[in-house]
Amino acid sequence: MKKVCIFLLCFLSFSLTSIAQEHLVKGQVLSSSGNPLPYAYIDIEGKPYATQADKDGNFHLNLPSGNYTLKASMLGYTQEEKKIDTSLANDITLVLSEDLINLSAVTITGTKTPHNLSNSPVVTQVITRDDIKKLDATNLKDVLISEIPGLEFSFSMDQQTSLTFSGLGGMAILVLVDGERLAGETLDNTDFLRLNMDDVERIEIIKGAASALYGSNSVGAVINIITRKAEEPWSVNLGTHFSAHNEQRHGGNVGFNVGDLMSLTTIETNWIDSYDIKDKVGDGITRIYGNRQWNFKEKLSYNINDKHLITARAGYYFHQRDYSDYKKNRARDYSLSARWQGDFSSRDKIDVSYTFDRYDKSDFYPSIKKDFLDYKNIQNSLRALYSHQFDNDITWILGGDVMSDYLMSYQFEDNGSHRQYTADIFSQGEWRLDKHWDFILGLRADWFSKSTWNLSPKFSVMYTLDHLNIRGSYSMGFRAPTLKEMYMNFDMASIFMIYGNDQLTAEHSNSFTLSAEYAFSRYCITATGYYNIMNNEITTLWDPTLITSLSKGSMVYQNIKGRDLLGADVTLMARYPCGIGAKLSYAYFHELPHKDELNYSDTRPHSLTLKVDYRKTFRSYEFDVMLTGRALSSVHYYTYSSDYSTHDIPTSSPAYSIWNLSFSERFFRAFNLILSLDNIFNYRSKIFEYNSPITTGTTFGATLSIDVEQLFKKSK
Repeated sequence: MKKVCIFLLCFLSFSLTSIAQEHLVKGQVLSSSGNPLPYAYIDIEGKPYATQADKDGNFHLNLPSGNYTLKASMLGYTQEEKKIDTSLANDITLVLSEDLINLSAVTITGTKTPHNLSNSPVVTQVITRDDIKKLDATNLKDVLISEIPGLEFSFSMDQQTSLTFSGLGGMAILVLVDGERLAGETLDNTDFLRLNMDDVERIEIIKGAASALYGSNSVGAVINIITRKAEEPWSVNLGTHFSAHNEQRHGGNVGFNVGDLMSLTTIETNWIDSYDIKDKVGDGITRIYGNRQWNFKEKLSYNINDKHLITARAGYYFHQRDYSDYKKNRARDYSLSARWQGDFSSRDKIDVSYTFDRYDKSDFYPSIKKDFLDYKNIQNSLRALYSHQFDNDITWILGGDVMSDYLMSYQFEDNGSHRQYTADIFSQGEWRLDKHWDFILGLRADWFSKSTWNLSPKFSVMYTLDHLNIRGSYSMGFRAPTLKEMYMNFDMASIFMIYGNDQLTAEHSNSFTLSAEYAFSRYCITATGYYNIMNNEITTLWDPTLITSLSKGSMVYQNIKGRDLLGADVTLMARYPCGIGAKLSYAYFHELPHKDELNYSDTRPHSLTLKVDYRKTFRSYEFDVMLTGRALSSVHYYTYSSDYSTHDIPTSSPAYSIWNLSFSERFFRAFNLILSLDNIFNYRSKIFEYNSPITTGTTFGATLSIDVEQLFKKSK
């Protein structure tokens, strides 16, 4: 009995001590206008304590004694942090500023230094993680067609995906992941299927030439995918998706942030069966090949101290396309990178990285269970960037890259291989003259072992007055001839030969941009005009003198005079505290061929995207109803004759529009459900062509994901 009493006394003493060590932390979450923010989410950085404010914005937490970082967040507002000591924490007020149209989003692609979107001197479009989640996107293609008018995906030869944007093809659009180039291509385009969205923080898009910072291929635009890192002490997300044609997507990610070590591991598999698209009129039937793929990614970061960060990334991608019963097309990618970011002072920063990327293509024959490799692209690149902040609001960066590019291809004679080395150095200065004026001046020099040197200048200016930003820029873009374009020797389906040309020179563009942006609270309107003068463009031309056993002539890569590309786009955004929001984007494009040339561009002159949504947050429940749509006008242009001997046959592509409706719900901040109805007006092409939308009519999809760590967070 005595032992029992002693035990009870000890237990009571321990309980009282525990109670005595806990402190009540309470406060209120307000908007910048002083109004309460109902149901804002409050958690403790790095600790499993969380709660949600009530309908009047009031909250309370019971916390053990100590110092913490209190965070408040709510959709449509900037996140607010406040350091607290529990012994002194009484009636805390957290004020969240409205950011209903994401003007505080950070962007780095336009200048290679961090800027808020509202004060970046370079016109930049940012697609946030929240945007990507609501679109229920599987890969980069799904995101871009919903967010960017004037951009169109279509089929090239053998149903390979092709991108056109503002009159330019995939070779003029530079796609990056965390600022790094990607190996491999599928008929002049990035393999967009490998760019899934499971670990993406945001996507930054710079329209116009950007070779002064990014070198070759950044003629028409730069698309930079920024991957995310683990933020919670631990996190587990599991998700599954089902849609038409047995389309499925399953996967998840596991992350931890403990001390100085952070890790985020993502695994995703998805597939879709082959299916037929039937013409609305006539008897035409097109077989769309099914495919299956795996994606694995790991991002590991270690803070050596508060001034030095090391980040390593690894990735594996496998894709198989059901080309026929006897043959499957395969693609694989292996990637590794290491990056060191150091702050030597508050003014001096350095960023050094090494990247390895290998992309393979092969044909697999199930009957004999053999895989024949016929394409291998290996890139090894080393990059360094130094930045310095001067006293007079001048930021200066100096950087350089070296890269080895190896290519073995079925499109070379006897499946041969070639290698090219490149190097560059660039410098850029940004001068914040005063609160109204911001100037950028940059210059880059690139060297290619198979061709020559190239210089790319850049000049940008931004004028700010209250809520108005006016931006203007001139930049030169260039694209060096690729190994494929110089050494190709390819039998085009036994129709004709395509030959490379080792005498090709780089193509250039002179890009002028002028934009005006007015943003205030819940509204933003941006209008931008582009004028791009293309010179020395690289393309294929029919040469009747190169007669082969296949045809009376052959295709050969050549430099041509070029053309002028004129474009403009306007974006209107509005979002209200009641939860209603809208975004309308319109793009206009016009090609101005040089003397004696015809209009060969199949880019549509008019296009728009629209997104309207209504979202509401309650204590343990959120929902969002969203209508999205894109409409593209018809286009008239000239193409090759049936025997490819002439390039003056008039043709056209019809107008079309696709509209989608989705309903997303979130329960207890852990369960996420998205129900979608795609192509709600049941559009189908009268005659299915290479640039027709790939749809069989209205389809239904469902996605369920679970943030497991949210189920274990203490709510007090």
